Amino acid sequence: MPAETTTTDAADTGAAHLGATGLRLEYGDHVVAEDLDLRIPDGKVTVLVGPNACGKSTALRALARLLKPAAGAVHLDGRDIAALGAREVALRLALLPQSPAAPDGITVRDLVARGRTPHQRWWRQWSAADEEAVDAALAATGATALAERSLDALSGGQRQRVWIAMALAQDTGVLLLDEPTTYLDLAHQVDVLELVARLNRERGRTVVMVLHELNLACRYADHVIAMRDGKVAAAGPPAEVVTPELVREVFGLRAAVIACPVAGTPLVIPELAARE
Repeated sequence: MPAETTTTDAADTGAAHLGATGLRLEYGDHVVAEDLDLRIPDGKVTVLVGPNACGKSTALRALARLLKPAAGAVHLDGRDIAALGAREVALRLALLPQSPAAPDGITVRDLVARGRTPHQRWWRQWSAADEEAVDAALAATGATALAERSLDALSGGQRQRVWIAMALAQDTGVLLLDEPTTYLDLAHQVDVLELVARLNRERGRTVVMVLHELNLACRYADHVIAMRDGKVAAAGPPAEVVTPELVREVFGLRAAVIACPVAGTPLVIPELAARE
């Protein structure tokens, strides 16, 4: 297996330690993953890739404590996440699901403000610090001018920025994103991923994303986890992981892998009639 990415200490980045060992993930009688180990580098962008139904979104749900493993454990800051309270988890980890839902007519500012819910207590209601966190999240995502508009009136790309702003307002060390570019055109996909990369660089957030587009994953990931049939096929830097052999093994696709002329990252070019 390729060498793992060298990581920085979480104390230096403000990021939380996140990982999993020996996971058995099930939906009823259907086993999605067995004996699954996941190592998430601190302060880096990790992308889970793989074919449909390989278990990557299920693995993300387990990392977010939305799916209880039948065996094994997810560890957050060295503790079993199952032993932590919901508020304690929400102060360390934010999740943007694939198709988030919001009340009809809610304004952008009100939605972003919901990210501050874990910080509220019965003796500590809305404060100036909460207001500052919302303003900072809107500014970081370029959504300040949208603050008083209805979420329903925004384009897909704008809405995705607002949802990311809500997760930022939560002010956690880890940000989990399940297919954040779904339903977006290519320009908006790049826009959202550039935003995520900038937030990682400037704020030291540990980011874990599920992406379908392998070339975009290579461009924006520090660390790639390639999955197939509920198992990790390879993990490490994109330049070491994404090879013609890996693409054929994981995706059943014959392809050339060259250096992107713009970014220098791996660029996957399928062969004609390449599907096996």
